[in-house]
Amino acid sequence: MTPPFEKCRSGEPNKSCGSDERGDKGDSLCTGVRGSSGRFSPPDNASLARHLRGLGHRLNPLGCAFLLCLFLVSEAFPAEKAKKPNILFIAIDDLRPELGCYGSPAVISPNLDKLASEGRRFARAYCQEAICAPSRASIMTGARPDTTGITHNYVKIRELNPDIVTMPQHFAAHGYETFYTGKIYHQGDDDEHAWSRDPDPSKLPFKRLKKPYALEENLAIHQQNKKEMIAKYGEAAKRGLGTGPAYESADVADHVYKDGFNTELGIATMKEVVAEGDKPFFMALGFHLPHLNWVAPKKYWDLYDRDELALATQTEGPEGGAAVGLHASFELRTRHGIPKSGPLGDDLSRTLLHAYYACVSYVDAQIGKAIAALEEAGVRDDTIIIVWSDHGWHLGEMGIWGKATNYEIATRVPMIAWTPEMKHPGEPTNALVELVDIFPTLCELSGVPPLERLEGRSFAPLLENPDQPWKKIAISQFPSPALREWAANPLSPEMRETYFGPLISEVETRIQKQQGDAWDRELFEQHLMGYSVRSDRYRLVLWRDQRNPEAKPVFVELFDHENDPNETVNVADSHPEIVSQLHTDLAETLGW
Repeated sequence: MTPPFEKCRSGEPNKSCGSDERGDKGDSLCTGVRGSSGRFSPPDNASLARHLRGLGHRLNPLGCAFLLCLFLVSEAFPAEKAKKPNILFIAIDDLRPELGCYGSPAVISPNLDKLASEGRRFARAYCQEAICAPSRASIMTGARPDTTGITHNYVKIRELNPDIVTMPQHFAAHGYETFYTGKIYHQGDDDEHAWSRDPDPSKLPFKRLKKPYALEENLAIHQQNKKEMIAKYGEAAKRGLGTGPAYESADVADHVYKDGFNTELGIATMKEVVAEGDKPFFMALGFHLPHLNWVAPKKYWDLYDRDELALATQTEGPEGGAAVGLHASFELRTRHGIPKSGPLGDDLSRTLLHAYYACVSYVDAQIGKAIAALEEAGVRDDTIIIVWSDHGWHLGEMGIWGKATNYEIATRVPMIAWTPEMKHPGEPTNALVELVDIFPTLCELSGVPPLERLEGRSFAPLLENPDQPWKKIAISQFPSPALREWAANPLSPEMRETYFGPLISEVETRIQKQQGDAWDRELFEQHLMGYSVRSDRYRLVLWRDQRNPEAKPVFVELFDHENDPNETVNVADSHPEIVSQLHTDLAETLGW
C-alpha cells in the first residue's frame, strides 16, 4: 500500500491533496492518496494519529484543537475500505491459439489482438483435459481431473464433489456480485451455488433464438435427423447421434445467434451492477463458438477469401505414435453432410476451415463489445480481464478434426490477461502455465484469500515479470481417444450400431495390431488414461492402467519440440533418460 503521506511520485508537492509547497520535509498533511485510477483513498486513522503527534510540537493551541477535531471525526466515520477490482472472466469453447496475436496468418481477430498488445499473452498455456466438462470443472474448482473425478462430459461437478467450493462461489462469499451468460460450465452443469444474480433476458429489446440454426432449411434437417435417431436409439440419440449441418452462414444481426445475444445480456447486467455501485462484479462471459456447429452471421464469413485458406499439411498421425491416441473425428462426422468414413476432401475441408475462422472472428467482435462496454461504464481501469479457451482443436492436423487428444494441437490454448497496473504491458510470456492456475491467480490479483486445496499456482508474478523462471512442466490427460465417444465417455452400444460401427472396428484393428498379446478390451476402453507432460522442450505421453498405478505404462510417446514442433515422430525409445525424468516430474506433481 502506498504510504498515506508520501510526496507525489515526481518529487514535487502534491497540491491537489493539500500538501504544503515545500514538499521535502514530510510535513504536509495530505488528506488522501491518489491511486493509478485517479481516485483518492483517505489515510487510515492510525497513520493520521502518528502524523498529528509528529506535528503537535510545531502548532499553536488552536491548530492542535483543529487537528484533534479532525482526528475524532475520522474515528467516528472510518474510511471505507478500497473496493476490490471487478473481474471480466471470458471463456471460449474449442478455440486453439489461432489468432492474429498468436501468429495466425489467416484469422482476423482485432479485439483479442489489441487486448494482447495491452496485456499479457501466454504463449504456452495448457488445459488439463481436452474436452469441455473436465476442463471447465478443473478451471472452476482449481482441481485437476483426477481430483474432481470428472474425465468425461456426462458427469456433473456436484455429483462427485457435493461440497466443493467453485471459483464464482468463492468470490461471491467475499463480497462479489457474480453472474454469467453463455457457456461457463459444461452444458447442464451450471452451479447454483456460484451465482448471486440471474441476468434477465426480458430486459433486452430482442428475443433469444432458441434454435440451433437461423435458417429454416437447416433447422428442418436437424429436426428430421434427430427424430429418426431417437426413434431408433431412444435416449442415447440425444447425445448427438442425430444432428444438422456442421455450419451455417445467415445474413442476420449478431444478437440472433446465442453468442451475440449472451454478450448483450452480459453487458446489460454489468451496467445494472455498476449503476447500483454496491459491490465489485465477477462477470463470466462464455462463448459457445467456435464449438460445432459453426454458425455465424454472414458478415464474418465475408471477411475471408476461402480460396486463400491454407489446409493442414500434416495429415498423418505421429510415426511410431500410440494407435489409441487418435480418434476417427466422430464429433464432426455425426453432422449432416459430413462423410461418415474416409477423407473429407479439400473442398469440404476448406469450407470447414472457413466456417471455423468466421466463428472466431464473430466471437472476437463480441469480446470487443464487452470490453468497450467496460470503457463506457467507466470501470475498465477497475477491472481485471482474463480470456481463455477450454482446449484446442485439430483442423485436419494428424488427419483428424476435433479436440480430445493428448497432443499439442488439442491441449495448448490461447490465454490473455490484463490488469490495470500490470508491468511490461504487451510483452508475451513463454512460461508454462495451466488453466488450473487461473483460480489462485484471480484470488491473488483481487485480494481474495485463496482456498488451501487449490492445485494450481498463481501466475500473478508473470504479470510483473514475464521472463522469470517458472514451472518445469504442464500436465494434461485424456482417456483412450480412439475408443471413446467425442464426450470422452466409453463407446456406447448405440454408437457401435450406427454408421460409426465400421470406423470403430477399423480403429480397434489398428490398436490390436500394435499391442499384440497386450490387447485387452476392458483395459483399453474403460481404464486406460493418457497423461501428457509438456516441458520446455519435450512432450511425454504415458498411457497407464488406472487400476494399477505401479504397472509399467502400456505405451510411451515422446516428442522433441525443438526439432519436431508438429509432433510427427515418437522418439521415446532413443531418449530413455528424458522419459524417466519427465515421468518422475509427473509423479511428483500428481502425488503418485
